[in-house]
Amino acid sequence: MGAWVAQTLKHRRVRSPLCLPQRWIAQAWRMSELWSTMSGTIWGGENLTQIVESPLGGLSCRNRSSVGGDDDLTGLKTTPSSPRVERTLREFRRHAPVEEASTPPSAWYTDAEFADFEIDRVFGRCWQAVGHIKQMEEPGSFFTGRVGKTRYVVCKDGEGQIRAFHNVCRHHAAAVASGSGCTHSFVCPYHENGLVPIRTATWGPFVLISLAESKASEASSDVEEGWLGSAGPTLSSAGIDSTMQHVATREYVIKCNWKVYCDNYLDGGYHVPHAHSSLAACLDLPSYSTSLLERVSIQSCGAAKESGLVRVGNVATYAFVYPNFMINRYGPWMDTNLVIPISMSECRVIFDWFLEPSLVHDKEFIDSSIADSEVVQKEDIILCEDVQNGLSSPAYDVGRYAPRVEQAMHHFHCLIYDDLSAGMIS
Repeated sequence: MGAWVAQTLKHRRVRSPLCLPQRWIAQAWRMSELWSTMSGTIWGGENLTQIVESPLGGLSCRNRSSVGGDDDLTGLKTTPSSPRVERTLREFRRHAPVEEASTPPSAWYTDAEFADFEIDRVFGRCWQAVGHIKQMEEPGSFFTGRVGKTRYVVCKDGEGQIRAFHNVCRHHAAAVASGSGCTHSFVCPYHENGLVPIRTATWGPFVLISLAESKASEASSDVEEGWLGSAGPTLSSAGIDSTMQHVATREYVIKCNWKVYCDNYLDGGYHVPHAHSSLAACLDLPSYSTSLLERVSIQSCGAAKESGLVRVGNVATYAFVYPNFMINRYGPWMDTNLVIPISMSECRVIFDWFLEPSLVHDKEFIDSSIADSEVVQKEDIILCEDVQNGLSSPAYDVGRYAPRVEQAMHHFHCLIYDDLSAGMIS
């Protein structure tokens, strides 16, 4: 085994922007010499699954043991509940109507143990939007990221198929890729040893992955139903589709729990006149409406008659796809917000802007529109960080909903409760 690794490193030509640092190669060489003196004992009787180095067009997994198999390796390690987490969860009155319900207790946003438990239960059981097809234009294109505690890499193979893997080598847990780019192969910094596949799919312009137990195959209609429920046709008719062209990305790190950011989005425009004066002037706020579906809420609002802005259009559609993805369609624009938990009190929000094809070369229009959008985002950051600070106050525990406008927020909290309580509370 040591000789095989040594020869592989000696003769390999790294054919990718993911060139290995020399210190990694030297370390792997030293390890190969050590392995050759250990009579293969590191390999535990040949029970690991090996992925042989190959172009992305032929990434192949050779199972060296009939024990287990890929399905045994795709399950998530879940954090068990504790009496404190269960008490915190029970404080939310799941079945109370929004008119009578209280908001979740502040511990949902400030307790580290609750946050750890939540990550496993919320992000490991459903389809997740993680990127867009523009990132997958060429064979060998890839990007990396994290869903909950799981690092992943999404790539396009030589046959044009979008595939995803856990971004961790099975031997010493090293990542095999970082960032994004284009490459012919992924290489562990130590050696080549297995990548575990993750289910992947697309809907419209979005790339999805699922960490749930895999099925042999899944039709696109099943993916749509699993991710959007009955909301798919409604979103398609609103112009949310793959004809939109990606034009820009921004990332923000915000000092608030990821749910605070989602709550702010889901308040039915309640905060808009107070926090976003420029946006409020463009919208007909009395026309604001909310529709609730299985795992999606859709907020709609007409434009103010006097605005006349091409950027805003006649109606804005704001779709929230549980648990952390927002799609905003207005005028010729579509933008998305992907909210990624970093810690109990910090999250990363990835903004992507898409534009109708006829305007993608109008740089002045694009720049001015994104600048206007960023003003709103910065106003939201101030508001969300202030709320996070307030949630830590000893003077606050629970609040109340504004029932006429905050139905989507209540819906979001009920979905979280359902995920967290599944199999735990009778």
